[in-house]
Amino acid sequence: MADPTTAPNAAQLAPVPPDSLPATLGELRASGWESVPVKVEIRRNAAARIRAGATLFPSVLGYEDTVFPQLENALLAGHDVIFLGERGQAKTRIIRSLVGLLDEWMPVVEGSEIHDDPYHPVSVHARELVAESGDATPIAWVHRSLRFGEKLATPDTSIADLIGEVDPMKIVEGRYLSDERALHFGLVPRTNRGIFAINELPDLAERIQVGLLNVLEERDVQIRGFKIQLPLDLLLVASANPEDYTNRGRLITPLKDRFGSQVRTHYPLDVETEVEIIRQEADPFSAEGVTVAVPDHMADIIATLSQAARQSPHISQRSGVSVRLSVSNYEVMVANAARRALLAGEDEVVPRICDLEALPASTAGKVEIESLEEGREEQILDHLVRTAILTVFRERVSPEQLTRVVEAFEGRDPVEIGEDVPASAYVALVAELPALGGPVNELVGEQAGAGLVASAVELVLEGLHLSKRLNKDAVSGRAQYRSRG
Repeated sequence: MADPTTAPNAAQLAPVPPDSLPATLGELRASGWESVPVKVEIRRNAAARIRAGATLFPSVLGYEDTVFPQLENALLAGHDVIFLGERGQAKTRIIRSLVGLLDEWMPVVEGSEIHDDPYHPVSVHARELVAESGDATPIAWVHRSLRFGEKLATPDTSIADLIGEVDPMKIVEGRYLSDERALHFGLVPRTNRGIFAINELPDLAERIQVGLLNVLEERDVQIRGFKIQLPLDLLLVASANPEDYTNRGRLITPLKDRFGSQVRTHYPLDVETEVEIIRQEADPFSAEGVTVAVPDHMADIIATLSQAARQSPHISQRSGVSVRLSVSNYEVMVANAARRALLAGEDEVVPRICDLEALPASTAGKVEIESLEEGREEQILDHLVRTAILTVFRERVSPEQLTRVVEAFEGRDPVEIGEDVPASAYVALVAELPALGGPVNELVGEQAGAGLVASAVELVLEGLHLSKRLNKDAVSGRAQYRSRG
């Protein structure tokens, strides 16, 4: 059975209704089923979940105290909703999760294209069938996962896409243009008694917005001069980028007025939430016989990088810095660590600082650099990475642990690290320089394996370099750390 919190995709099969559900209109009446508007249905189910202390959107993190209270108010008020937020703020996921607030099964007149209510049929087919068969009218049951319609607004979206069009094949079959049965219904009527979502609403041409408003308000529409009544029952949900919504002026005022509530989304407010989202969404490397362990400090660096980018004057904040950046960077970091481990014949994949050199490939396409100088992009990205490393280093390693490490480097040969340095070499280094043991244990624990030790050592050395307490020479994929004396 489909996940009740998500909308379906084309690959999902429609769930099969239980045999115990009424099969005719007479049985439906006898069962005591009541017909209610879709907004009342959603309000009732949302209220039940709130009373039970259950979250309405379990797969969306970081909005518990900000976005969700606003959205719950809108649903309890029976409002159509528009979400405003930059890319990668889970707007679409929240919209699709609304499906979980519908009843699991909904009765319709069998054969109806627009989910006709058996008690209040709208289409010609349903009206005639109910009039002819009465209580013997056959009833079909629609699962909540099929009561969701979604359209990405584009300038070429037409009335035919949303509302409908005369079907030439039905005309060829002998139907008249004045016959409602000659029409092919669009997405909106086919989502009757459900949830209809429009993504990037301001991109919808104004004349199409007018046509959509006519359906939602006056409940009638003209298709090639043929006027039909469509008393549709819908929850309308839309999303838009704040920059487009407020500045481009392409959303007509009557349609803007249609939305009862406007909900503003945001990026994760702290590193902990961003890491939680990363671990939920990422699909990192996996292979038989290979174990993957990502230390907390490395996940923190990925999340901190995104947080720093959202504050950087060199990154376009109008375009935003999506959480997808964090997820992609995490996956690429693990992939680089996996490639390194496979080449070394190791069975344990543990990302470390040297693996962060792979991040430009996954970062450059997801942020817009604002710089007047050519070639500055690489420097800006490198600065963000170094900022993230230094921030996590200072948060996770106690300063008092580091003085002895710096002293241990005085008068000795440089320490060399790199992709081709095995994890065992780092374990040997800790044994050779006992001062490293304190900060390493603080990062990964005393019982950590070789891979985790290697990751911790690299963070300590790089952190000391960025703190200007060790010198670093980088040559051909390797780096040497030495005393500043």
